[in-house]
Amino acid sequence: MSGHKNLKQVGAVIFGRGALGQLDAILADNRQGAAPMVFLVDDVFRNQPEFLARIPVRGRDRIYFADVSHEPTTGDVDGLRDRIRAELGKVSGLVGVGGGSTMDLAKAVALMLTNPGSSQDYQGWDLVQVPGAYKVGVPTLSGTGAEVSRTAVLIGPTKKLGLNSDYTPFDQVVLDPDLIAGVPARQRFFTGMDCFIHNVESLQGRAMNAFARAHAEKSLQLCREIFLERPVWSRESDEKLMMASWLGGMSIAYSQVGAAHAMSYGLAYVLGTRHGEGNCIAMGVLEGFYPEGVREFRRMAEIAGVEVPRGVTRDLPAAKLDKMVEVSLGMGPLWQNALGDDWRREMPPDRLRDLYQRL
Repeated sequence: MSGHKNLKQVGAVIFGRGALGQLDAILADNRQGAAPMVFLVDDVFRNQPEFLARIPVRGRDRIYFADVSHEPTTGDVDGLRDRIRAELGKVSGLVGVGGGSTMDLAKAVALMLTNPGSSQDYQGWDLVQVPGAYKVGVPTLSGTGAEVSRTAVLIGPTKKLGLNSDYTPFDQVVLDPDLIAGVPARQRFFTGMDCFIHNVESLQGRAMNAFARAHAEKSLQLCREIFLERPVWSRESDEKLMMASWLGGMSIAYSQVGAAHAMSYGLAYVLGTRHGEGNCIAMGVLEGFYPEGVREFRRMAEIAGVEVPRGVTRDLPAAKLDKMVEVSLGMGPLWQNALGDDWRREMPPDRLRDLYQRL
């Protein structure tokens, strides 16, 4: 299809404190006979029985815990898909409960329950051809926008790249600000900065339009209120961050991120750097791309008392640095958004290698 993008959005969303309590009723309307629901839950909740008791397990439903000590891989997705098929057979759907990595894993597994082959076959844009199983996102962290995006970011054998398709978004999202209360401050900062940075990138990118701008500007305003103007955390801060994440994700659904995200993909693939932290590391050397955004970011880190890692590529072997550059330059749409159609000339490998060496 040529012309304007026909944006696929989340099918339904519920927002409010205590909204998790309505999940049982929502799932009841989407159960297929006796076929179970699968709950993919962030491993951080494994030893929290009070939280697990709130998950509406019925009949043959099963909880699987997601190991998010690393970003999800295509092997994780394929292995979990195979396990679900072997242990449960046909399922009614899949519910992801956790942060961005858990939700990306849930989206990817739901797709691979109905699509043939390996998830690595679908790393790219619009390669998924068959709708996935019914899927629900319940974020317990906010900032990544994974709850609303058309991407499930995975690390594969040769690259870090998302399953970007109209079949990737959740059918239902449950936004309950109570679920993000009590997140460790450092982790909250990095996920919040993921939101802030992709707003900066989209607003200054070539793909910007009025639809994306309206969402990104409001999301950016909320980030500034949270991290600059009223940095003492409160219940209202949880609500604002949850909405900033949603609006920021909506913005990039109709625009694109840019240089910091492109560089973070290389960091993640080679060093295993977590996504939000990788964006922050990269942002520190991108004054030439986003001067105002970098100044605000540094001020936010100072106020939050968070020291962003530095020297992460020091003494890195040349082969690994070359791989980092290769993975990052594989994110063509991101560089095109940042630099325009002539991005390959504007960002040759030597220039990108120099940026990485400054991290």
